[in-house]
Amino acid sequence: MRRQTGHRGRRTGPAFLRRGNHRWATALLVALVPALLLLPAPGARAADGQPAVTLSKQQAGKGGEITVQGSGWRPDTLLMMLICGQSAPGRGVIGGTNSCSNADGRAVTTDAKGAFSKKMPVAEPPEPCPCVVHVATVTGEQATADAVFVVAGHPVAPLPKQTDGGKLAVLATTRLEGDSGILTWFGAPPARRFVLTVGNLGTAPVKDPVFQVGTAHGVFAPQWEEQQWRGTIAPGRKAQIKLPVELTAGAHGDYQISLRYGTKVLAQQPWGVGRPWGVTLFWILLCVVVPAAVFRIGMAIVDKVRPRNPHASVRAGRHRHPQLTDVTAKLPKLRRAPGTTLVNPATEDRAGRNTGTAAGATTTTALPWFTPESAPSENRPTTKGHS
Repeated sequence: MRRQTGHRGRRTGPAFLRRGNHRWATALLVALVPALLLLPAPGARAADGQPAVTLSKQQAGKGGEITVQGSGWRPDTLLMMLICGQSAPGRGVIGGTNSCSNADGRAVTTDAKGAFSKKMPVAEPPEPCPCVVHVATVTGEQATADAVFVVAGHPVAPLPKQTDGGKLAVLATTRLEGDSGILTWFGAPPARRFVLTVGNLGTAPVKDPVFQVGTAHGVFAPQWEEQQWRGTIAPGRKAQIKLPVELTAGAHGDYQISLRYGTKVLAQQPWGVGRPWGVTLFWILLCVVVPAAVFRIGMAIVDKVRPRNPHASVRAGRHRHPQLTDVTAKLPKLRRAPGTTLVNPATEDRAGRNTGTAAGATTTTALPWFTPESAPSENRPTTKGHS
């Protein structure tokens, strides 16, 4: 006789396990869903990565060479690499690019993946170490990265104390001071002073703040240049700041001048620069004067090197009047006839006396068409007009 209880236990056992598996699977799925949602998507870290810089050497002396590699930059972006003193990756370049060896910097363009590799020489910056290799974008959105570097044999000095709590704000309307001289009309770089009044709204003084002055032309991104203002602005105080602004030679058109402190743009000022018409006038005069001078020099050379002939003027006179020469050659020669006196009219005075001969001498010449016998007289009228 079979026991129903045992058979029921064997039949009910698998059913209980099956129901338990479903409960455990449901509980496990509920626990894993939040964890799956918190996992990063593939490639998210690369997309959100910051620009980075690595060096082939951490230390080198002046005259050496290092290789700078970067990743995480924008594709096809122009970068500038500099060795800067008085800098640290956490604080940036103190004093701006004035603390860098700008003459020995190198430019590089990132590839399609935002990476680059470029060699650059080692130079001593104008400020003491600690030093960094500073890489920054030239155009477009500002991005920077620093890598610690030691210039062997270069002086080392501690970084200035960092003060927190200072906050600058513009309190008055900005303006551009200065005027263009006569040289600007001929293409000299236009220059102005960017004047503004700022106040310290923070709780700590701001000492020697470093501003960035940007110049933008048309639709192009501004070109930023760091300018350091010497002075201290105490909390609750204000100060007038004047920073020099200079454009490139021959610049003209509409420009936009911007002032940035840290990551905040404090002020913007338009600047209309006139065209250097003196350059245009210079080129017009050059196109006129140079051909004329070349022509005069060429004519002087031709006149100098052509052969000289003393009888050239005589031949020129003969060739100039060929008909007169032929008529003169056909005239008969004059002969002297007895009893005929020829007086030179050029030597005859107003009274009819001959004054051209010496010692009263007279010159007699026989005319070919008149003879003493055939000369007309009162007793022998001419037959002209008589039949």
